[in-house]
Amino acid sequence: MAFDTPYSASSSELDVRNGEASVTLSQSLGAVSINKILTFYPNGSYKLDLKLSGNARYFISPGSRPNVEVDSYTVHGVIVGKPGEAGISDKIASFFTGSQAISESVEIFKDGDVDKNERISGVNIAASSDRYYTTLFYGESLNATVTDADKISQVFIGSDGDLSLTGYIGAKDHATLSSINPALTHIIEYGWFTFIARPMFKFLNWLHGYIGNWGWSIVVLTLIIRLILFPLSYKGMLSMNKLKDLAPKMKELQEKYKDDKQKLQMHMMDLYKKNGANPMGGCLPILLQIPVFFAIYRVLLNAIELKGAEWALWIHDLSLKDPYYILPITMGILMFLQQKITPTTFTDPMQEKMMKFLPLIFTVFFVMFPAGLTLYWTVNNFCSIIQQYVINKAFARHKQAQIAEKKS
Repeated sequence: MAFDTPYSASSSELDVRNGEASVTLSQSLGAVSINKILTFYPNGSYKLDLKLSGNARYFISPGSRPNVEVDSYTVHGVIVGKPGEAGISDKIASFFTGSQAISESVEIFKDGDVDKNERISGVNIAASSDRYYTTLFYGESLNATVTDADKISQVFIGSDGDLSLTGYIGAKDHATLSSINPALTHIIEYGWFTFIARPMFKFLNWLHGYIGNWGWSIVVLTLIIRLILFPLSYKGMLSMNKLKDLAPKMKELQEKYKDDKQKLQMHMMDLYKKNGANPMGGCLPILLQIPVFFAIYRVLLNAIELKGAEWALWIHDLSLKDPYYILPITMGILMFLQQKITPTTFTDPMQEKMMKFLPLIFTVFFVMFPAGLTLYWTVNNFCSIIQQYVINKAFARHKQAQIAEKKS
């Protein structure tokens, strides 16, 4: 009945350019009359005061998403937030920004994953969300129901009497959501590596406040990440040089003890120990970069702040792919050059051949990735080349000094 009964409005148009504006929507449902007093604000938020002439059970939705950005990389569905202990991502972010850590836990219901009605009590946030946009309610101790409508998740707030809520319809802009309530920034979802991605975005946003260009902010962020990881990268690259230097001796041991795996392992470990080499040392920097890469991938993929943001020259939108493929091709070339100067200790020819194709594979992948992400990885590869070149030269000088010392 409620869906078939029209509302009457107290005003036919509202102007919020110079401040708030209100409208009252009235609906008569036989025994019960409903008045929705909506007060809209310039930042896209609004206050809803819902009043009933008598007690009755009802459900109200924040509405359908304003724009469905269809892709397979970001979350589309309903995000429900509850008060909870501040997570590690908020604690890290508050350390860098000086703000208070936000206490909020979220539950995500992706489109197509809701088989039956899900009821959640004690909710603070009920949002229908896609990659860049959201429509939501925010209040205290709300009762939410998440349902499925043609594989699209929808959320409703249920009540038996009068209800007051804050609502928002618009972009998932971090500054706007934070100005309404800092907890609302939790609907910007970064996936598995949220604990790294959330503080990373806040730091990137802080850099942008000083630099004024999102592209150059990404470049500076990449350089800072490289500096932080430099001690580990240095050890890893040095270890790879040592392993390459020991490769002939390792091959001798493999030939000598090819029928005795236990002795081979023992002698190889002894060889590593005597020469200060770590067979896993070269893998550690790469393993550490994986969560950082995926975190910044989600940041640059989800941040609407990059939509329409220019960097320089031909890059006019960092959220879209490079229109001329210059960045991904440059990234692939730099990755190839990095491989050329990086010491390797491959014993399997097939594995060595596969590794040679990695620059081409990465180039193909990055062709369709956002320009902001490709820019990050291009600068990262450039830094790796410089770092590897310096370490190779330093190792060569150290080796020559050892040879000269033995001769003397």
